[in-house]
Amino acid sequence: MAPKRPKGAGAFPKAVDTPAPQRPDPDGLYAALDLGTNSCRMLIAQPKGSGFHVVDSFSKSVQLGAGLERTGRLSRSSMARTVQALRICQQKLKRNKVKRMRLVATEACRRAKNSRDFIRQVKRETGLTLEIIQPEEEARLAVISCAPLVSTKTEQLLVVDIGGGSTELVWIDLSSVPRRDRPVSITRLHAGFHSADSPFQAAKVVDWISVPLGVATLRDQFNDVEDDAARFALMSWFFEENLADFAPYKDEQAREGFQIVGTSGTVTTVAASHLGLKRYDRTKVDGLRMTSDQIDKVIRGYLELGPTGRRRDPRIGEDRQALIMSGSAILQALLRCWPTDRLSVADRGLREGLLYAQMSGDGVLEDGPF
Repeated sequence: MAPKRPKGAGAFPKAVDTPAPQRPDPDGLYAALDLGTNSCRMLIAQPKGSGFHVVDSFSKSVQLGAGLERTGRLSRSSMARTVQALRICQQKLKRNKVKRMRLVATEACRRAKNSRDFIRQVKRETGLTLEIIQPEEEARLAVISCAPLVSTKTEQLLVVDIGGGSTELVWIDLSSVPRRDRPVSITRLHAGFHSADSPFQAAKVVDWISVPLGVATLRDQFNDVEDDAARFALMSWFFEENLADFAPYKDEQAREGFQIVGTSGTVTTVAASHLGLKRYDRTKVDGLRMTSDQIDKVIRGYLELGPTGRRRDPRIGEDRQALIMSGSAILQALLRCWPTDRLSVADRGLREGLLYAQMSGDGVLEDGPF
């Protein structure tokens, strides 16, 4: 289905409330909160070896960016929904007595004219201090969260984080890094994409880009197109046009030694559809490898279902169906540019990156294979 290339992160998951079976030492706990265009997600975890163990979590669709494309502002109802979710997060942080945390907001708050007022409202009503991070840090955190999924055979790596309001792409050259060190070399990027001299052979960031189009913002751009297939095609080509300034876009990429890691609700939903899951199972999805042809087959199936069929498909879910085609359009555009036999599905992202960065910066993680 995917046309040939011409020459030249979000999801609405149901709330997740997973209490810890036993209360760990508060002094060893870290928290990471990601407030995106669609969702509010938080993890509380403790270091364990070269990774971490999650002791509590929260995830809820808040649709903070609803109407932002049209008005340039966060609406009162969106802010109220979000504050309500953040109150639950604050209660979890207080209950677990977490002292080390980073609470960040991304594209919706970067773009909204009234985001500073919203940040002050959150502080006033919940006591939480939100930090609006820039696109480079968002991309960097998404990259290091995916380090455990990087193959030792990978020489060229593309990490893609499809969010609600933006999509981050990072191209990394691992060819000069010893094979066994390639996954862990990704975690060292937490200090920056162009870090200073290091005693380790470093992963080289060839280029990165933050495209201001995510599943929600891309959908809103083409809401007036009634035909389902036409809307999908227009979204896919429009997203590809926004890749023109990304240096690797100009070069073809051999499949051998090339890996894409995709982190987003779109990628995990496509994976769940490919597996035929009636109920989402992270253990089966996270780390799954798919080929371009397998992904193309799933997307073709979505188009054949049409809007009504997608709403009824249990593999997609009632909340996700509104965004799955804009996310699929982004994914199709990427695979049209860079077909691969190894797209690794990552059910992880900014929160995990925030945890890795905090723990690594404090020196509490073991330096070793994942």
